[in-house]
Amino acid sequence: MSATPTATPASDVASATSTERVQQHRRYLMCRPEHFTVSYSINPWMEPSRPTDTDLALRQWQALYDTYTELGHDIELIDPVEGLPDMVYTANGGFVIDGVAYGPKFRFRERAAEAPAFIDWFAANGFEVAEPVEVNEGEGDFLLVGDTILAGTGFRSTGDSHREVGEVFSREVVSLTLIDPRFYHLDTAIAVLDPVEGPGGVDKANIAYLPNAFDERSQAILRERYPDAIRVSDSDGAVFGLNSASDGKNVIISPRAVGFEAQLRERGYTPVKVDLSELLLGGGGIKCCTLELRGGSR
Repeated sequence: MSATPTATPASDVASATSTERVQQHRRYLMCRPEHFTVSYSINPWMEPSRPTDTDLALRQWQALYDTYTELGHDIELIDPVEGLPDMVYTANGGFVIDGVAYGPKFRFRERAAEAPAFIDWFAANGFEVAEPVEVNEGEGDFLLVGDTILAGTGFRSTGDSHREVGEVFSREVVSLTLIDPRFYHLDTAIAVLDPVEGPGGVDKANIAYLPNAFDERSQAILRERYPDAIRVSDSDGAVFGLNSASDGKNVIISPRAVGFEAQLRERGYTPVKVDLSELLLGGGGIKCCTLELRGGSR
C-alpha cells in the first residue's frame, strides 16, 4: 500500500486555505486512566506481555485534558472503576445528540461492565437515555457529520445498531465497512473536522479519512459525499493520526502524524499536538478518550 497522501488540486487548497476557521465551544466526557493497564487483548494494539506505565498514561491524559480546558472547552468526568482499564476510552461509552444518550453494548465481555457505568452517568447528569438492544460501541463507531450519522461496522458495532441509532435520533445513517483490524472503530479511520454545520459553523462539514481502512463500497460512498475530504496516508493512519478531536479550528492530533499536520495547515486548521503513545498500547488515542456531549444540562 502506498504511504503517499492523495494530492489535492492547488485551486482547492487555495480555496480551502482562504476559509476562516471558527472555533466552536465543545463539551466532552473524559475518564482518568487511574487503572490503565493491558491485561487482555481485544484489538491488534494490545499486547499483555508489553509493560505499561500507568503514571505515564495519567500524565499524557492530563496533557489532553489541559489542552481542552486551555482552549476553553468544558470537561465532565466519569469516575474510573477498578477492573475496567478501558474506561479511559470514553468515546465508546455512548453517542449523544440533543441531550439524548444512546448507550453502549460492548462486543467483548472484558468491557461489558462499562455499559451500566456510562448509562448511569448519563441518567444522573441530565441526559435522556436510550438503552441499546444491538451491539454498539458508541462514538467509536458513530460520527455526526452535519445532520448525517456515519456508522462503522466490521469489527465491533453490528449493522443492526445502525438501524437502531437511526431510529433513536431520526437521522440519516450511512453505513461504512472497516476491513483493517488495526482500525477496528470508525473513529480510528475518520476524523470529523467541523463539529457545527449551518448557522454559526461551516456550510458543509468536512472530514479526513484513511481510504485503505474501508472496503471499496465504503470508499466510493466517502468519495461521493465528501469530495473535498482530506485523504490521509497509511503512515499517518498507522500512528492513529485520524483518532483526533476538532473544534472547527483547532484539531488535536498525534505528534507523529506529520503528513496529516501539514494537510490540516493547508486547509486553514490549527493542529495541536498531544502525545498519547502510552494509551495507544491499549488501542486508543485522542478521540477514543473524548466523548462529545451535545445538549443536556450541566
